[in-house]
Amino acid sequence: MSVSPSSPCPRSVIVTRLRAAGCVFAEDEARLLISAAQTPADLAAMVDRRAAGMPLEHVLGWAEFCGLRIAVDPGVFVPRRRTEFLVRQAAALVRLAASPAGQALARPRAVVVDLCCGSGAVGAALVAALDGVELYAVDIDPAAVRCARRNVAAAGGQVYEGDLYEPLPATLRGRVDVLVANVPYVPTEEIGLLPPEARLHEPRVALDGGADGLDVLRRVTAAAPLWLAPGGHLLVETSERQAPQTVETVARNGLIPRVARSDELNATVVIGTRPAPRVDRAASPVHGHEHLLLPS
Repeated sequence: MSVSPSSPCPRSVIVTRLRAAGCVFAEDEARLLISAAQTPADLAAMVDRRAAGMPLEHVLGWAEFCGLRIAVDPGVFVPRRRTEFLVRQAAALVRLAASPAGQALARPRAVVVDLCCGSGAVGAALVAALDGVELYAVDIDPAAVRCARRNVAAAGGQVYEGDLYEPLPATLRGRVDVLVANVPYVPTEEIGLLPPEARLHEPRVALDGGADGLDVLRRVTAAAPLWLAPGGHLLVETSERQAPQTVETVARNGLIPRVARSDELNATVVIGTRPAPRVDRAASPVHGHEHLLLPS
C-alpha cells in the first residue's frame, strides 16, 4: 500500500527537497518514492536517503531495465539503460541462429552465459525476450549473486558465485551460443571522476577495469573460444574510445570482431564470433565425398 500524495510530506515538498539535492528528474523520482513507501515515516526515510546521494534504484530496491523490474539491493551495481543495447544485440543473434534462414541451433534451447552479471539484469532480460533460453550467470560479488538469483530464478536460470568462468560447469565448454559480458571498463585513474552515486554506492569491482579499463575484458576474451560453440558469439560492452583496442583483443584471440553502436543510448558493443567449420557441399571429383573446411 503506497502513501497518498496528501501524506504529511506532500509531493511539492519532496520535489523541492530532491531538486535542491541535485536530482534532475525530481518530479518523476518523487512520484516513484511516494508510490513505493508503505508509511509516511518510510517515505521520509526514503527521501532522506535519496537526498543524501543514494542511487534512486537502491532506495526503491529495484531498477527498470528492458521493461522489467530488476531487484537491486544497496551496494549492488545498478543496470544502465545503455546496456539495453547489449541485450538487443544478443537477442538478435539468438533469433538469427534459431531461424530457418540462419544456421539452426543443434539444441532446442540457446545456451546463454552472462558473465559479470551483477544483478542479473542482462540475463533476465534475455530470458524474457526469447523463447527457451538455457541461462547461466556468474558474478564474483556475493551481494550481486543474491540479487541475480532473485531476478533469474523464475526463469530457471542458474547463478554462480566466482571469478568469471571458474565456477561454470565444465560441461558448458564448447556449447555456449551467446556469451554476454558487461565487464567493468572504467580505467582505474578515472574512477574518481565518476558521479558520486556510482563512486560511493556501487562496488569498485563492478567499475574498475584496470589501468586502461580492459583488464577484465582481456581475461574474458582470452578464454571465450574454449566456451563458445562453433559459430557462437561473445558480446562485450565497452566505450567508443576503447572499441578499437577491444576489437584487436577479440581478433587476437581467434574471434571474428565487429562493432555495434547506438547513438541513441550512447552504447558500444563489440561482438566476437567463433568461426564455424565450413562444409563444402561440392563433391570431391575423386572420391565423391563432402569436404569439411576448417578455418585457418
